[in-house]
Amino acid sequence: MALTIDRQANTLTSLSRWNTVGEKIEGVFSRQALPLVWDFCEGNPFSSSTGSYGGALNWVTDVCETESSLKSLDFLERNVGLATATHHFLSDDAAHVLFTDPPYYDAIAYGDLSDFFYVWLRRSILDDYPSLLSTNLVDKNEEIVQLSKRYPRPYSHKTKEWFEIKMEKAMNEARRVLSPDGLGIIVFAHKSTSGWEAMLSAMINAGWTVLASWPIDTEMSSRMNAMGTASLASSIHLVCRPREHPSGEVRTDDVGDWREVLSELPQRIHDWLPRLAQEGVVGADAIFSCLGPALEIYSRYSRVEKASGEQVSLSEYLQEVWAAVSREALGTIFSGDTSSFEEDARLTAMWLWTLTAGANGNGNSKDDQAVEEEDEKALSKSKLSGFVLEFDAARKIAQGIGAHLDKLPHLVEIKGSTARLLPVAARARYLLGKEPDAVPTSRRPQVQQLSFFDELLESGGSEWGEDPEVQLGQTVLDRLHQSMLLFAAGRSEALKRFIVAEGVGRDARFWSLAQALSALYPPGTDEKRWVDGVLARKKG
Repeated sequence: MALTIDRQANTLTSLSRWNTVGEKIEGVFSRQALPLVWDFCEGNPFSSSTGSYGGALNWVTDVCETESSLKSLDFLERNVGLATATHHFLSDDAAHVLFTDPPYYDAIAYGDLSDFFYVWLRRSILDDYPSLLSTNLVDKNEEIVQLSKRYPRPYSHKTKEWFEIKMEKAMNEARRVLSPDGLGIIVFAHKSTSGWEAMLSAMINAGWTVLASWPIDTEMSSRMNAMGTASLASSIHLVCRPREHPSGEVRTDDVGDWREVLSELPQRIHDWLPRLAQEGVVGADAIFSCLGPALEIYSRYSRVEKASGEQVSLSEYLQEVWAAVSREALGTIFSGDTSSFEEDARLTAMWLWTLTAGANGNGNSKDDQAVEEEDEKALSKSKLSGFVLEFDAARKIAQGIGAHLDKLPHLVEIKGSTARLLPVAARARYLLGKEPDAVPTSRRPQVQQLSFFDELLESGGSEWGEDPEVQLGQTVLDRLHQSMLLFAAGRSEALKRFIVAEGVGRDARFWSLAQALSALYPPGTDEKRWVDGVLARKKG
């Protein structure tokens, strides 16, 4: 009954809203946050409709009945208790399987959100469980999350270093409890490279060997931030085993040779990435899914050293992993050799591929209308602002394919911790202006970058005169984007002259890049429509 009251709290609140599609109340926690809502609906607990006490009770009892029917687990000794991840009550080698879904670095303030339910549990069953509910609110001091930047006042001590130290202690404790031949599965889903590096570093330092990684659909493909950003559609399940002797002590005398590790890495990625693609796993999901096979090479050793004796850090190795994934992905995108393309084309293709959601999403959530509204806003925003990646991810992608972000100010804009691939419209003045050398810098306001293209659309290109001349771009990508802008402006004759008379269409790379970008640009974007328009004129 206490759990039923907790479930009622999710709908009997001014933060719940009405689902117009399902004609029901949508609870507060449709995502891991307390949202701001402009209008709300409140359930009637004494009714027989949505939000009622009877409905909540049915949900709770259904779970209890389902769990109690798992007869195959009757032979197991059950131990349930309250403990921290860093100090567990189980004895050494007591478990055969570790399955944990640890905090996703700085993504969610779990403890704060749990207070929403904790206060009602405490009111309901404090007398029955005084030791579990002794504090007024959940104790968050030891919660292993990195929140010092988001919430500096209460969580100033929860820094990146603090997260790594605590998570390493937790992973070390988990290894102590697991038998030497046991199996560990650690679930992680975070779109930042810093979050992944912190988690992986803790695991390896605690004596775990990563064997594989599998993406399993757990996230909505159309959730907020899923469009235009490198959000994960899957949670990555890292499969690992303890790197220890039968006595339980961690092996510390295994030293790997850096050259051998690097020589083995490309083949491992080559074997794994196509397999993921066949399963519909692409983009950011595929990159992080390659971590398991890649880390199996690195984490089998207690440390990896160069010929000089210098130890190779995990961060340095992960840069090589990103590079190997980027090269393999580009080979898949262009179906062969990519060395003939300039760095801006390679970077654009890899950037868009990283943002690709793939075919493995779960579809819409139960609140379809709200999701569709969020998608429309996200899509509209992506048209204006370009395609966004975390800066560190963009930097590693660029390094992996031999590109330099600082040398591409007319393609990439960097602001703080994010980087965006400029939309084609924002490149219009640079690509089609009378003075191509007078290029707007990345500091120029976006509205000024777009104004030239807006004028071009309104005037039908009249500022060029009746016979507009376009100076050929320096790279294949520039020339493709020029063609896309001519198509968008309705300048068919100028586009024909550009492709035929100027010889742009005689370059096989032009059409190969157009075909690749057509598959990579998100459906519904201007870029997708424009590049398809150019491709439609190939035969003519």
